[in-house]
Amino acid sequence: LSVLRRRCGIAGKRLSGLGLAAEGQVLRSVLYVYHSRLLRHRPYLALQQVEQCLKRLWKMNLVGCLETLVELIPKKTASKAHAECLVPSQPMLETVALKVLGGCKLILRLLDCCCKAFLLSIKHLCSKEFILLNTLASGLLSRLWFVIQYRCVLQTLTSLYSALSTTLHLVSETQQTPYIKGFTFPSDICDFLGVNIPSEAKKQKALMLTTKKSTSWMKQLFPPMPEAISKVGKKRKSETCASAMKNRSIPCAVDIGETVV
Repeated sequence: LSVLRRRCGIAGKRLSGLGLAAEGQVLRSVLYVYHSRLLRHRPYLALQQVEQCLKRLWKMNLVGCLETLVELIPKKTASKAHAECLVPSQPMLETVALKVLGGCKLILRLLDCCCKAFLLSIKHLCSKEFILLNTLASGLLSRLWFVIQYRCVLQTLTSLYSALSTTLHLVSETQQTPYIKGFTFPSDICDFLGVNIPSEAKKQKALMLTTKKSTSWMKQLFPPMPEAISKVGKKRKSETCASAMKNRSIPCAVDIGETVV
């Protein structure tokens, strides 16, 4: 029970962290701003799939369910071998276990969607399409993927399920009161998910890093400017700034920017 209580607390903290919530809010804001302009753009549609996975994850209320389970677990276990001890009921354990399984599936889907949307945004960025959106999307998706992997959200949920499975087995042996019928809870969560979590994370990271080489899209998008042209541009910019400081009232029709080579 103490192991289950500790793992529930760790999983709740990692799921309700500020990083994941902040990235979700930024993603919703980006989708709201570009909604009317990019309805048929492929990276935008891929971003919508990422946002849908995040929305489903929050609507599961997995954090609230874990907090309820922690309240039902006694803080101090009985010291004697045959002493009575209050434990969570089998229906409660089954409900939390089912939500943990669903949460793991959703996070796997979220990571996959992040990886696909990142590759799409880089591809369209190399084609010089919607540069601002795709630059923003690639940074946002890489941060979101990194937050989930760095905080080990998926690994925490899998270790929590192993403690849940052990407790559920012991409680059902004591008094069988099954709540979820027609479903057999797997003993190993990796068999249920169908992937090896560490190898899948390494594969996605390798795919994203090979796409994001330093010699790839940045140099294609912003080629090095010749030294003579760059000096002319700097001189023009300094002259423009000086004239703008002298003449404080600049008409809106005047173009004070420097030419793009």
